[in-house]
Amino acid sequence: MHTYLEALDCRTALGNADATVAALLEGRVALRLLPVNTDPASDRVPLAPRGDISLGTPPRWWEDLTEFLAAVPGEEWGSPRKPILLSSSNFGIDRLYAIGAGAPPDAGANTWATAQGIARHLRRQFGWGPNLHIFSHACVSAHLATAAADSWLREGVTEKALVVSFDYVGPFVSSGFHSLKILNAGMPAPYADRPEGSIGLGDGAAWAILSTNPAQWRIEGLSQWNEMHHFTANDPSGSGFDKVVAPLAPLLEGRALWIKGHGTGTLDAGRLEAECMQRVVPGAPLVSWKGSIGHTLGSCALVELVLAVRAHDGGRIPGTTGTDAPVFAPNVATGNFDADPARSVLLLCNAFGGAHGALLVSHA
Repeated sequence: MHTYLEALDCRTALGNADATVAALLEGRVALRLLPVNTDPASDRVPLAPRGDISLGTPPRWWEDLTEFLAAVPGEEWGSPRKPILLSSSNFGIDRLYAIGAGAPPDAGANTWATAQGIARHLRRQFGWGPNLHIFSHACVSAHLATAAADSWLREGVTEKALVVSFDYVGPFVSSGFHSLKILNAGMPAPYADRPEGSIGLGDGAAWAILSTNPAQWRIEGLSQWNEMHHFTANDPSGSGFDKVVAPLAPLLEGRALWIKGHGTGTLDAGRLEAECMQRVVPGAPLVSWKGSIGHTLGSCALVELVLAVRAHDGGRIPGTTGTDAPVFAPNVATGNFDADPARSVLLLCNAFGGAHGALLVSHA
């Protein structure tokens, strides 16, 4: 039994999935240098928000998110056989940040400060039932939610599953990355062999309906691995990148595919990922789009899955944005290329703590 992608869409600073793919093919960059927090005098770093960053109530992203989710096809979501899997790496933690930073008292602010509170707001907004599950594990959050939905469907526990993920840029998260010196004034250049690495952060939201009803795209396999080497750094041997794809190796052999990598623009992780992919699937083009839309944090796995599927359906794959030679491995594609003859896409994500995710999807 296979799990199929019945319907899906995403939203980035460049627009919906189709608009984002078109912009990436044109080489457009959504990232721009903005204050790292709400203080205009703070350092400027590459961010790609959808609108102005503010700390009001309800959160500045609520209207954008609910408008986007209103397009989800109607089902009895949240019922016993049609669960909702809600993922994010921060769940709008900037509302909590605002409270701690001494924002004016607001009786309703606390309800926006936790994952459970936001889930309740969403359930009320859309009339969803109580069968809603929250996933949050840094930047592999959406991957883990997708993996859980796939497992439940294959086991016959559910009939359909709605996976929803969202992450919006705010001062708490951007200041945290800035303190690590990886969010700096430099624009990200994924997989570029250069003296200093940097990342960008961007708003992102996505939803996908998974079911066992045959559709155009199906999930061939998923894998997770956590090397637990360091709070933020990967094992310098690259073992995490190797071990997350190892369970998928039999499915990759002899398969025509391209790779949507994680590729944030940091140096060590970018080199390890590029070199691993060159070993495992030599010659398969490797791309990252975070040099344009930024890192959409815990939602990147689902946002970029949607973009990969839409790009492949359109016949042209955007190359790695913001990167020129020299690169860490010859498989890094810096220019656009044709989707044919590939019929499959390997999608990778990784997170702080050495967490890794791999997903293989194929055109059915």
